[in-house]
Amino acid sequence: MDIDEILTRGVAEVINRENLKRKLVEGNPLRIKYGVDPTRPDIHLGHAVAMWKLKALQDLGHTIIFLIGDYTTKIGDPSGRNATRPILTDEEIKENAKTYFDQVGQILNMDKTEIRYNSEWFDKINFANVLNLFTKFTVAQIIERDDFTKRLKEGNDIGFQEMIYPLMQAYDSVELKADVEIGGTDQKFNILAGRDLQKKMGQNPQDIILMKLLVGTDGKIKMSKSTGNYVAVTDSANDMFGKVMSIPDSAIIEYYELATDVTQEAIDMIKKELDSGKNPRDIKAELAKLIVEKYHNAKEAEEAEAEFNRVFKNREMPTDIQTKKVSNSEINIIDLIIEVGFAESRSDARRLVEQGGVEVANQKITDPGQIVQIENEMILKVGKTRFTKLAK
Repeated sequence: MDIDEILTRGVAEVINRENLKRKLVEGNPLRIKYGVDPTRPDIHLGHAVAMWKLKALQDLGHTIIFLIGDYTTKIGDPSGRNATRPILTDEEIKENAKTYFDQVGQILNMDKTEIRYNSEWFDKINFANVLNLFTKFTVAQIIERDDFTKRLKEGNDIGFQEMIYPLMQAYDSVELKADVEIGGTDQKFNILAGRDLQKKMGQNPQDIILMKLLVGTDGKIKMSKSTGNYVAVTDSANDMFGKVMSIPDSAIIEYYELATDVTQEAIDMIKKELDSGKNPRDIKAELAKLIVEKYHNAKEAEEAEAEFNRVFKNREMPTDIQTKKVSNSEINIIDLIIEVGFAESRSDARRLVEQGGVEVANQKITDPGQIVQIENEMILKVGKTRFTKLAK
């Protein structure tokens, strides 16, 4: 990937473009920061949009700093939120962070990646340092961000800890001496705060690459672990294929651009095919195969397509359904969905039931209070792609 493509493919904005392009042309190694808060164990295709950009820069010889926000996770990034995030325990944060490395290793060369944790400096910082940090920003600067303005207008609380989140993310850039930071467009306020703080603390301000946000499988809002509309990079080939096939037709081109390596010329041709009336399902199937092949291999992509066709075109059961033992012979449907691992929270499970996405023994269940009588070999279906046999 050449430098012009690096600065345009999937990119919403570059700050300062001319400065960054000059540095990339010169070829001197840059320190490029990308941070994640381990709120849940999965890295999804939305994260991967930025990580493939990191891979392109790593291949040019630049140093990628993969920052685990184990300290900032305790606060929760308010970007794009209309309510305060729940606070995780240290144990939950550590457990989630542990899973990240294998996932990131599917994209980046981990031997050449600098892994850092922001607890390295925040665990040691004293209150005098905190007070000094606070003097670098005003309340007006923080409150003016769209997320906070919207919440205040709607009468929703803003935790004081959320107000200092941008300062903490900014301080990460100072500690890491970042030359560049990459993030989604929803991170613009936080990343600009890092650029501002670096100037005020005598460092050269980091340049910024803001990536477009990949819409979730619902086609409505950005892909997010907290909303459950995501495709994890560790999903099985069958699950990944099925989830991609579930996206609305309106999201096809966006997925081709942000989640595949298909050239822009080919994407333009796909647009013309859609406009001329080609069946979107066929184009989506090619998209799903490309994405599965990217994270698995070509053989598994072909098998995933065949399995999808068996289940959804031919209305047959999947060839290999895992059996899961249930703790009680009578169990609430919400508890059942969580116990078999098809939802991570009661709210996620309730949403699946209320949206009509749950069947037990071919019977749709829409009442979250439903009690299920467990019989051996009974099939639980959640969504379009997840099946399991139940056992007492």
